[in-house]
Amino acid sequence: MKKLNVTIKLEMSVPDDWELVQTSEGGHVLKLPNKQFLDLAIEPLFASNPEETWSSTEDNDVLNDILDMVESEEVAYEFVTH
Repeated sequence: MKKLNVTIKLEMSVPDDWELVQTSEGGHVLKLPNKQFLDLAIEPLFASNPEETWSSTEDNDVLNDILDMVESEEVAYEFVTH
């Protein structure tokens, strides 16, 4: 079996009141002012607590607002063999 590495690099303009916070697992997520957290690892995911279950949004306006903040995106795919 092959291993696939996917590297995603985004540049975004975000509101000044967004904060970067560390989870208990050592990862980072964004803390939004509306008592939500945002993880952009694969798709925009939201949670009311960064240690709980994350979910996508059903609200297309919210999703479009987040995606409109993206100024550039780079995605690189690479197969790694052992």
